[in-house]
Amino acid sequence: MAAPDERYLDALHDFHRARQRGSLEQIVAQLTGRSDRLLSFAEVSEQLQVGEGQDAGRQEIPLDAIVGSVGRYADFTRTFLPRREGGQERWARVRAAYDRVEDIPPISVFQVGDAYFVLDGNHRVSVARSLGATHIDAYVTVVESRVPLSAGAEQDELICQAQYAAFLEETELDRLRPEADLTVTAPGQYRVLKAQIGRYHDWLQREAAPERDPGAGAVPFEAAVAGWYDEIYLPVVAVIRRRGILDYFPGRTETDLYVWTVEHQAELARELGWEVKVDLAANSVVSRYSGDRQKVLERVRQRVRSAVTPPPLSPGPPAGIWRERAVSERIELFLFGDILVPMGREGVGERALEQALIVGRREQSRLHGLHVLRQESAEARRQGEALAAGFRQRVEAAGLTGEMVLERGAVSEAICSHGRWTDLVVVELRHPPLPQMAGRLSSGFSAILRRCSRPVLAVPGEPSALQRPLLAYDGSPKAKEALFVSAYLSARWELPLVVVTAGESEGEAEAIIDDARFYLIARGISATYVTRRGEPAEAIRETAEATGRDLIVMGGYGFQPLLELVRGSTVEQVLRWRRWPVLICR
Repeated sequence: MAAPDERYLDALHDFHRARQRGSLEQIVAQLTGRSDRLLSFAEVSEQLQVGEGQDAGRQEIPLDAIVGSVGRYADFTRTFLPRREGGQERWARVRAAYDRVEDIPPISVFQVGDAYFVLDGNHRVSVARSLGATHIDAYVTVVESRVPLSAGAEQDELICQAQYAAFLEETELDRLRPEADLTVTAPGQYRVLKAQIGRYHDWLQREAAPERDPGAGAVPFEAAVAGWYDEIYLPVVAVIRRRGILDYFPGRTETDLYVWTVEHQAELARELGWEVKVDLAANSVVSRYSGDRQKVLERVRQRVRSAVTPPPLSPGPPAGIWRERAVSERIELFLFGDILVPMGREGVGERALEQALIVGRREQSRLHGLHVLRQESAEARRQGEALAAGFRQRVEAAGLTGEMVLERGAVSEAICSHGRWTDLVVVELRHPPLPQMAGRLSSGFSAILRRCSRPVLAVPGEPSALQRPLLAYDGSPKAKEALFVSAYLSARWELPLVVVTAGESEGEAEAIIDDARFYLIARGISATYVTRRGEPAEAIRETAEATGRDLIVMGGYGFQPLLELVRGSTVEQVLRWRRWPVLICR
């Protein structure tokens, strides 16, 4: 057996080794940005507004659940390694006592949630952890907190938990809705929630107390809290859950995503001039901010594509992305809930607006007018506001809702940027693409068709009743999107559908049209099918004339913009006839 002085010297060596590991832990913490410090019980008590303590007696507690100290939180790292040389003698004496297998007295701790704070016995905890122990005897005093503290809490988590405690203290949401869990991972989120509740309370007050009776109908604050949770918070969270958005943000909570979504929704409303639906805002949050590898790569690809590709040669968004939400969220209701209508001076856009109203009445749509100012002047602004007033009157007279926004910039760019927040863009076709390559290259309408991420309804003449659609189907990805829309129109609007396909031979055309036939039959939709040999554009025109169609539905440009620029496209040929409204899908 070693002499007492030798045992003490060995303990000192152990202290210095622990001290070296503590220094390394501090360096790693600096490099990674993670805190290596113990939490202060005084700070936690203040932040979490803890109550009185209750004696829980002697028990065995896990060492890794000890996260802080009452008085020595600056002397040890988060894993209770020594931070400084001072205190080595006391540490060594405790270590030597373990070697002598002495009866080590229990430590004393405060318990807050799942976390423990050392009141007495910091060195015993440090030595026990250095020896690889997992548990230690302790006298435990349980301290109640409105928000239980987790054992792995970092500084930001502590702040969040403190702010949550203050939020619950003010709102009493935990009493009103015991099932509610509004934990967040970033400080400052509860300010947003409290501001929302305040605005909701003000709105309830105004609704309950009209101006004619200011003293009537006072609404208790707790009613606003419960109403906000039920009517505002939960519906947004339902969208987040339904679309699996939390999967793109590991380590975050539903309330994090709720705050980001509603703030992004408000930001979009300021930019666009109208309120964007929650599901669109949530999708945009994923597209813009997700750390998912595929989403990041797609954002990089889009930036590179935009930087090196001239707009006339851009293939635009991939086929089908516009209807992701429609299939999962909206198809049981209406496909075209929001419609964008660009309007100009001197009657430009009037026919498009009338056509949009026809669609809107069937779809119970919200109409969004867009007027691009040619110049920023008081006169241009006055004319734009007069146009907006007329737009609102027309929409209200049709029994619908709508607003117009005024925008500066290039017309095609404005239409594409605003169009992505709607379901359909209705455009008056005054100048269809010219047959010459130079004309196609300079065509603003071609740019809209190529780059807009939503279906575009081109209106070349008088508005149509849209009662007899013709689907031009060639089996391409964008034609499949047109097939989806045609199926919807036929089923929802109860319209007789004609499908036409052209090929180099009858056999080729039949093979292509069979895809559409199987798709429609599977959905219980009857249609008339026409196959022709020859050029697709001529087949479309002849079939439309023979069957008395008043709407053509077709896919947009393909994925070879340079070739189409040289040769032209079927879409452009159909548009140049200016005979029928054409719904171009992507």
